Amino acid sequence: MTRPSGPGEVLADAAVGALVAAVELTPKPGLTDGRGPGPGARTDLVGARWAAGALFPGLAATAAAARRAGAATPQLREELGAIGRCTEWTVRRAACGTDTHRGAVWVLGLLVAAAAVEPGAAPCELAGPAKALAALRDRRAPSRPSRGSSVSARYGAAGARGEARAGFPHPRRALEALRAARRQGHPEETARLRALLGIMATLQDTGPLYTAGPQGLRFVQRGASGVLEAGGPESAEGREALRSLDAGLRERGVRPGGSEALLAGALFLDRLESLERRAG
Repeated sequence: MTRPSGPGEVLADAAVGALVAAVELTPKPGLTDGRGPGPGARTDLVGARWAAGALFPGLAATAAAARRAGAATPQLREELGAIGRCTEWTVRRAACGTDTHRGAVWVLGLLVAAAAVEPGAAPCELAGPAKALAALRDRRAPSRPSRGSSVSARYGAAGARGEARAGFPHPRRALEALRAARRQGHPEETARLRALLGIMATLQDTGPLYTAGPQGLRFVQRGASGVLEAGGPESAEGREALRSLDAGLRERGVRPGGSEALLAGALFLDRLESLERRAG
């Protein structure tokens, strides 16, 4: 594989690597991982990795467009929307017609654009440009409602757009959780699981809302909180609570895919820090 050379390719490579890391994390409750597909999913781990790689051209184009613009403008927002829709189509084809990584296209697309608009900015500083881009209207977007927007309107959930317009608080908190777990000496997989569970515990994920309504979302949030309160995935009680949550999600056919996409966002911010340290 050719090593990415330009700054846009470096950002795209970091984002795809972050998504692959999120996909490979095991055991993830109710999600595709090393054990196989999650509920309602037809994509196995190999397919999920392949589909993640299909984001690279779109994310590289996103970074290039953002670098040219140099600021969050309505014109850039519309260009990013067009790139995002093309990327969704490409990823859907790579995932054999499933919606695998659809949320990640939005999350990573905005974060990559923010990093390209503000080159050299610390990860915590990317909330501003990402929020500014998300707040702009894409006049070329299809008028038909998506599954996520319909659920957001019905239940008042923030959804993916609300998360972005708030400056991606969940990835930023997950990044802090990663740092804290590493400082405590936890293995990297445990640190990432803790970050994922922290997202699941509070995220108004429209996927579970669509599949199982408010009760399904509460099951996800309470189950994730229960794992952390039991000592986390590193403790015996936490591992048992994690197994129970995973079994319950699979039995109900509930897939908290929004949490995985936001974990990928946190891992992308983490990779940006590593890139900056190496560059410095």
